[in-house]
This record gives sequence, structure tokens and C-alpha cells, in this order.
Amino acid sequence: MSNPTALQNGPRQSAVSPAHHPAGKEHSPDAPLSIHDMTVAYHRKPVLWDVDLDLPERSLIGVIGPNGAGKSTLIKAAMDLVPKASGRVRVYGLPYRKNRKRVAYVPQRESVDWDFPVTALDVVAMGRYRRIGWCVPVTKKHREAAREALDRVGIADLADRQISQLSGGQQQRTFLARALVQDADLYLMDEPFAAVDAATEKAIVKILKDLKADGKTALVIHHDLQSVEDYFDYVVLMNMRIIAHGPTSAVFTEDNLRKTYGGKLTLLADAAEAMRRVQARS
Repeated sequence: MSNPTALQNGPRQSAVSPAHHPAGKEHSPDAPLSIHDMTVAYHRKPVLWDVDLDLPERSLIGVIGPNGAGKSTLIKAAMDLVPKASGRVRVYGLPYRKNRKRVAYVPQRESVDWDFPVTALDVVAMGRYRRIGWCVPVTKKHREAAREALDRVGIADLADRQISQLSGGQQQRTFLARALVQDADLYLMDEPFAAVDAATEKAIVKILKDLKADGKTALVIHHDLQSVEDYFDYVVLMNMRIIAHGPTSAVFTEDNLRKTYGGKLTLLADAAEAMRRVQARS
């Protein structure tokens, strides 16, 4: 493998503590998501470098890092949506394609064509296709499950509304409902809190806590450093490679934040506030 200094602006050393990455336990077959030495490159330019990570079960996991750190690529590579230059990924011990039924995905809202002529109920029902089968009519049973999922995210009354007529927060809730209706074990969410109203954010937090209570695992790309400690019990700090990962109380520290953001953390107002909270806690 080529020299990691080829990553021009990325961090040069991993700050993962052995206490949070014990030898012999890195790649348990029971891990919801296990990533082995994964590198991803676009046009020969590395985006992720030597990612090696196991996620703990029954946890709410926040993926934290600056723009361009490869957070979305991490999820997409795990789901085989982008090719890997090297490494492998396992979902509960199996390749993703053999265990995809155990995974639900919430994409970034900006990546969706919201002008597509379908209702909120139609979108949620799409989450049942792995059970129904493609090109097979959606039965009453599956539509009822979709309505229940919409009710769970608080927009059951909007089931028959075209998705283009929904607000940003309502659209995000619709895609969250589509993930919930799959009844997966591992939920991969790409910035579900981005540009949503306070009520929607509160609803998403409740859903995440309910998922954990049900024994599920959620990996959530998150950008608001001030809420990390409140929302997640485990964090992955990354900037093209893993900087640190482990329980939030141990890993979400001023030192690791500075390493993650390249020493420019104080330029960001929300990050500065997060650091003050960390300092107050220690």
C-alpha cells in the first residue's frame, strides 16, 4: 500500500486508544458493522484511508468530522454503493449483499429527487420491497405497516400527500419512516438532523432512543458538535481515516477534536462551544 503521506490534507496519525480498540476484538463476527483496512479513492485520490473499525451492538453511534472527511463515503462503501480500493466490510459477519435485509439506510435529503410523483405512503412502502418483491403489488398489510411507521414519526396525517408538497422536516421524517418499516437491525443515517426544525430533531432523537431500547444499532453522521454528548453513547471521530472511536465520555475530548479538525476547531463557533463543554466536564 502506498505511503499515507499521499493524503495531502488528512491527519497523519490515528489517535485510537488501545483501551477502546483492544487487540483480538477488532473484528468480531457479532459486530453489526465490521470494516477491515478499507481504503476508498475517487480518481486515484484517497477519500478514506485504512479504516479499521468494529461497531458495538445496541448503540447510538455518531460519526463526527469536518466536511470532506469521508463520512458519507464510509456509509456508501459499507453498502457497496461506491467501490473500495482495498479492504472488506462485514455486516453481522457476512458481506453486505448477503445480509442487506438487516440494514436500513437513510440518505441525505439533498440526494433525493423530491419531485418524483409519489405520496409519502408510497415512499415508506418502498421500504417493504425486500419482503414484498419487486414488481409485486403492495398489499393492504404492507400499506398498514407503512402507515404505522408514518404515525411513529408523527406525520400519519400526511400519508397521501405528494412528497414534493412536504416541508424539509416532513420529508426527512418520511425517509426515516421508510427505514423503520424495514425492521432492520442496523440503521445507517446520513445527516438526518441537517436543516430540520426543532420538532423534527426532537422526533428523530426519540426514534433513535427507541431503536436502541429495541436492541438496534444506529450509525449516524452528525455535524452539530454541541449535541453529540446528548445524542450518542459512542462516537467515531474521522478525517479521511479514523482519529478515535469509543464511548462518548472517553473519546469526545478536546484533544481528539483538535486532531480531527486539524487544529482549526476554534474557528467554528459551535465547535468552540463543544470544547467549552468538554473542558467543564473534565
